Amino acid sequence: AFLIVDGVYNSELVAPMDVLQHTIFHNEKGIKVFTVSNQNEPIITFEGLHIVPDYSFETDTLPPIDILIVPSAQHSMDSDLDNEKLIAFVRNAGKQASYVLSLCDGAFVLAKAGLLDMHQCTTFPGDIEKFKTTFPQLTIHKDVSFVHDRKMITSAGGAKSYDPALYLVELLYGKKTADGIGKGLVIDWDLSTIKHIRVN
Repeated sequence: AFLIVDGVYNSELVAPMDVLQHTIFHNEKGIKVFTVSNQNEPIITFEGLHIVPDYSFETDTLPPIDILIVPSAQHSMDSDLDNEKLIAFVRNAGKQASYVLSLCDGAFVLAKAGLLDMHQCTTFPGDIEKFKTTFPQLTIHKDVSFVHDRKMITSAGGAKSYDPALYLVELLYGKKTADGIGKGLVIDWDLSTIKHIRVN
């Protein structure tokens, strides 16, 4: 499930969606991706794309969410954190999911939902200090593409949004599948060259 709200950034949404959706071409048990929002009406990305959500968590019965993806959005560091329904959805879905992945400032939303308590994490490089100030209880790393601590994967976002998604594919399906998806996206995927932290 990809959580999309108004102001979501294209890179943090499309990059991991490309990677995870492409598993269906490499494995008969590939990932079925879908979008979920707090509304049924189209959301408008920061860059101006109009996207109709597959589901609204306020009105629809959702499929089981095994992997929750929280991309960064324009207001991930301010008004989205005050949206009680949004944060409650992330908290509940995140607790039930097998994996939770944030891109860029989506980590702020996970932290507000309490999902990063007692976890190591990261976020967009330029917002590391604000992340530390806002959530001083967290162990936050800088200068890494992503951090994997148990079922939580937080990442720097931007063009590096492909990294944690390909990592998750390799974790779930093996290196051959990750390499195949990387090749299709013209990415020379090699986890050993990606600066990351795996805690557990």
